[in-house]
Formats: sequence, C-alpha cells, structure tokens
Amino acid sequence: MKRILFLCVANSARSQMAEGLARQAFGELAEVSSAGSRPTSLNPHAVAVMLELGIDITGQRAKSVDELDLSGLDLVVTLCAEEVCPVLPGTVRQLHWPVPDPAASGDQRSRFRAARDLIGEKIKELSEIL
Repeated sequence: MKRILFLCVANSARSQMAEGLARQAFGELAEVSSAGSRPTSLNPHAVAVMLELGIDITGQRAKSVDELDLSGLDLVVTLCAEEVCPVLPGTVRQLHWPVPDPAASGDQRSRFRAARDLIGEKIKELSEIL
C-alpha cells in the first residue's frame, strides 16, 4: 500500500479536497492523508463542493504536518500556488500541483469547484502511475 500526503499551508481546502478525492480514487491501494504547515480549520465551501460529488469530508480535520508520522511516505504532493509551500526534508518523492487558493476573493463556490476539478484531474493522472 502506498502512503500519500497532500500538503499545503492551512490544510483547510485544497489538501482536504485532495485527500477526499484520493481516498475515493485509490481505495485500498493507498493510505492518504493531508496536512498543513499552519493549519486552520476545514473550510465549509470545501465540504459543500465535495458533497456535490458525493464525497463527505466532514470527518476530516485540519492538522499540522508536525502531528504526522512522516516515515515511510511514498509521495508528498504540495498544492500551493501563490503562497510558499511547506517543504519536507528527505528523499521522499515529491510532486507540486500549483492550485490557486479558492478561499481568495471572488465567487468562492465557483473557485472551490474549479480547484476541486483541477485536483481531481491530477489525481486521475496519478492513478495511472500508482
């Protein structure tokens, strides 16, 4: 089983949506988690747009990367675009998917859908090489 970590700053939206999408896509093939360098709380817009796909992430919570056991990770995916992404030391394989922060100004629900869909496309690509 592969161990995958989705990482961003607040662990409130992008990495949380990625965790939910990846859990659905990979099932028993991967142990999926998410974290942030400065976690806040799960964004309700992220919850809402994930429910539109039938994925319930209400049981997830924002957590610090410092809370996790990072040994044995197979892949770390960072999702920051405008902000500086956290970096994990070591030799674990890392991918960077620059996804704009959907919590920025504008029509939030549409921005969250756009981020969710972009992350979903990347996870489909990842599933082909997993």
